[in-house]
Amino acid sequence: MRVLVVEDERRMAAALQRGLQAEGFAVDLAHDGEEGLYAARHGDYDVVVLDIMLPRLSGYNVCKQLRAEENWVPILMLSAKDGEYDMADGLDLGADDYLTKPFSYVVLVARLRALLRRDSGRRPSVLAAGDLSLDPARRRVERGGSAIELTPREFALLEYLIRRRDEVVSKSEILEHVWDTFDTDPNVVEVYVGYLRRKIDAPFGRNALQTVRGAGYRLAGDGG
Repeated sequence: MRVLVVEDERRMAAALQRGLQAEGFAVDLAHDGEEGLYAARHGDYDVVVLDIMLPRLSGYNVCKQLRAEENWVPILMLSAKDGEYDMADGLDLGADDYLTKPFSYVVLVARLRALLRRDSGRRPSVLAAGDLSLDPARRRVERGGSAIELTPREFALLEYLIRRRDEVVSKSEILEHVWDTFDTDPNVVEVYVGYLRRKIDAPFGRNALQTVRGAGYRLAGDGG
């Protein structure tokens, strides 16, 4: 899913971006509070990782303004401050979770996936389209109880499609959320759709991942 990381320490921001991309997330970076607030307002993000001590506008104020505008994107705050009152301030302003630096990367990823699962009650822990299921936390895909091995990019593509099952999604939407760019050759989407079909459909005699000519792709909610 698509993550915004707002962190002014550029080496840490780049490390977070590389690590989260390796886990299948699409990641955008912002390096100060005003840039982060603008991105969170106008970008279609699934979760925001927000440092507190930011130039131009603090993480506290970014969070406060987003919530005042009724923007309920899940927010995980990062801070070198480990006092209980600092944590309480962040949570009271509307943050969904809080991690102190230094933190375990494994715990960060687990916390992000937990936020995605409980976001507004719209994200079940296991996503399903008929007998095709995807478990984001365990990184597991099954069809009729049979495990299916996917690469990180294939997993990210299937996760995006299964969250929007029965909807037609365009190549540009897929590039934005799964590849984190508009500059990649759109044909790469077609290639990876082919890879997915050979794994989730063909061995089972199904047709869940459908091409909608001139519009994009649709994952059938009944599993095809």
